[in-house]
Amino acid sequence: MTCLVIAEHDNVSINPVTRNAVTAAAKIGGEIHLLVAGSNCAALADAAAKTCGVSKVLLVDAAHYADQSPENIAALVVAHVGGYSHLLTPATAVGKNFMPRVAALLDVAQISEIVDVASADAFVRPIYAGSVLATVQSSDAVKVITVRTTAFEAAGETGLAAVERLVAAADCAQSKLVARELTQSARPELAAAKVVVSGGRGLASGEKFKQLLEPLADKLGAAIGASRAAVDAGYVLNDAQVGQTGKIVAPQLYLAVGISGAIQHLAGMKESRVIVAINKDPDAPIFQVADYGLVGDLFELVPELTAAL
Repeated sequence: MTCLVIAEHDNVSINPVTRNAVTAAAKIGGEIHLLVAGSNCAALADAAAKTCGVSKVLLVDAAHYADQSPENIAALVVAHVGGYSHLLTPATAVGKNFMPRVAALLDVAQISEIVDVASADAFVRPIYAGSVLATVQSSDAVKVITVRTTAFEAAGETGLAAVERLVAAADCAQSKLVARELTQSARPELAAAKVVVSGGRGLASGEKFKQLLEPLADKLGAAIGASRAAVDAGYVLNDAQVGQTGKIVAPQLYLAVGISGAIQHLAGMKESRVIVAINKDPDAPIFQVADYGLVGDLFELVPELTAAL
């Protein structure tokens, strides 16, 4: 039994969530190989070889993998699937783009966003917006899996795996990356931040959202998130959305300001280590998952909290 983890990267550095997927593979058991497909990424493969638990890094270096097009990555994975019992990748936008294609090409069912491993063929995943955990057993010869990385610790970086070069598959030439626009921010990346300050519709306006939350986030060195209601109201851009249809986060500290706690939002943050909620409604659902709660006017409490830090 051998697992193949498909690494997520930008041709310069490995996305840290790849190491969380390696931990998930380790819970399955057997050997773990790590596939690095990119362009001019030999140094990246050497860095990936230090991931604990990985016995071999498979490097595929070709120009048509530079943009990580899902068609090319899926075709490459399928071409080298022989001998592997499990295929895993982080459940990020990248993984969710190519992994369903892999499952379709192999004619197997994908097991999405696992949060635990029950056995080599049974996996735990959330359903109903995270309110229920289902154990899914697969009889497919090859298990195609995306991993909710917030549920697994990251593997260490003291390993010493061998690096093996593979021949690239042909360029599918089915799509072309025209442009990529990245949000520039001095704040930590939301999905990986240790502290997250999130605001909801209770902040009343985009101006108040910025005026109250940014100074608090600056004091805490935090990323800024938002509920879907705040995003839909135009208070903040949608890349800040936390929840079932946004980003899944599990920081050391999650501070929810003016968020009622709809089930869709809770699905994206309830695994946070410490949750602090500020809301004027004592019956707000957010208090059911919060470790600490402040009931009161956020327009008074947030400035007081910021000043006290």
